[in-house]
Amino acid sequence: MSVAGESSGHDGAVVEAPAVVIMAGGAGTRFWPASTEERPKQFLRLLGGQSLLQESYERALLLTSRERVLVLTGRRLVSLVREQLPDLSAGQVIGEPVRRDTAAAVCLAALIAQSRFGECVVVTLTSDHHIEPAEEFVRTMSSVVEAAAGSSALYTLGVRPTYPATGYGYLERGAPVVDSGGAAHFGLLRFREKPDRKTAEEFVASGGFLWNSGMFVWSAAAILDRFEQYLPRHVEALRPVLGADGRLDETALERAFADLVPISVDYGIMEKATGARVVEASFSWSDIGGWEALSAFLPDDGAGNRGTARIASLAAEGNVVFSEDAEELVALVGVSGLAVVRAGKRTLVVPLERAEEVKELVKNLGGQDT
Repeated sequence: MSVAGESSGHDGAVVEAPAVVIMAGGAGTRFWPASTEERPKQFLRLLGGQSLLQESYERALLLTSRERVLVLTGRRLVSLVREQLPDLSAGQVIGEPVRRDTAAAVCLAALIAQSRFGECVVVTLTSDHHIEPAEEFVRTMSSVVEAAAGSSALYTLGVRPTYPATGYGYLERGAPVVDSGGAAHFGLLRFREKPDRKTAEEFVASGGFLWNSGMFVWSAAAILDRFEQYLPRHVEALRPVLGADGRLDETALERAFADLVPISVDYGIMEKATGARVVEASFSWSDIGGWEALSAFLPDDGAGNRGTARIASLAAEGNVVFSEDAEELVALVGVSGLAVVRAGKRTLVVPLERAEEVKELVKNLGGQDT
């Protein structure tokens, strides 16, 4: 795949560079207090110099040209996206007026891509996941883009599970369909939502299940055809918000979103659609789901603590320390297994094993200082 705009498929046919859609509307409450409603997880520099959104944009540019990138986000976050991705024009950052789950965003993105770029492949990426190495990401995606360009198949990317996670959805892999560019393509038998521990262990042991990465590849025509079949109201409501030049009528968009029933693209389309396929990712992937998961990517202080701040410790180990100010000194004495987080005027201290409860804490705060 080339940023120049096209590449050759295995049969010699020219495959045009895809439109790449970055979904950047999530709230990321598990990373409070660093992540807030006004600055969610995807905008944070959790891993160093770039935010997760900026990392996702850099990956998008490995697949296509800048002009063919779209970012869908909440309307209140449009200015933050523009600040972090200044190369994008105003028309490339689309603000959803209200949250209506992923089906609405996917349908709108496909309509925009088709209107602006003609018939094309649409790659849908997440904005808050960590992926490496870039070369393997490009290799896998190139294979899928080529396949989607030559068929009406709907593709999703799966990740081989490394442990029986209960926080991820799962994809049940079917029979092999094709091998392209060194990537094996399989039929997709079914989606399985977040399982209990016993079920997750059975999935992993079977070898037939993959984690659902939340990334998709399809032609604009193929996904819009499935919307016509399974969620026709989405197409009916959203098609009129686009002018002949692909520009959005913001007032019409607001009315259209208000009328849509929230539903995910997994439930609304992928679980029902025939011709769905899955490709196992050859790259390393993590959704960095919380403070404990983040620790694997942070530097070690030499005493078993990990963090972004300067850490001074005495008889303390297994702690995760995060500060927006990398020069801040955090001192730990006689504690272990804690997440210590400093962001603005907010501080969080929580046992890592209870870090998931931060979501409940944020709910209880009721919007105060979140």
